[in-house]
Amino acid sequence: MNRIYELMFIVSPDMAEEEQEKLLSTLEAAVTSSGGQVKNVERMGKRRLAYTVRKFNDGIYVLLTVEGKGGMVHELERRLRVTEPVIKFLTVRIDETQKQAEKLKAIRAAKRRTSSATATTPEGVGEAPAVTA
Repeated sequence: MNRIYELMFIVSPDMAEEEQEKLLSTLEAAVTSSGGQVKNVERMGKRRLAYTVRKFNDGIYVLLTVEGKGGMVHELERRLRVTEPVIKFLTVRIDETQKQAEKLKAIRAAKRRTSSATATTPEGVGEAPAVTA
């Protein structure tokens, strides 16, 4: 069963653009070779780290959204672990979160439909009789 994962990794700030492209193409090739697909690649740019990691205070953040099986994720993490310029990485499964968000949206939409249906009842129906003094 294919699942959706977000893989965020931080590379050293002095890594050249060509090397970043090479790393991304290697990761994308690993995803496609294991039967998955890359949904999105978002380069977030150079940012300050919250704390010093391996003597780095800055890093270049990259967010990779992929769809595939668990074995693919293990292979990606293995490659990131042995790649020297990668400072940190984190993989999160997001398909369950997306399902929960869609379910909440459906419930909210149903509530809106029922409340708007009761608000648009014809005039005089369901109203209390007017009292005149």
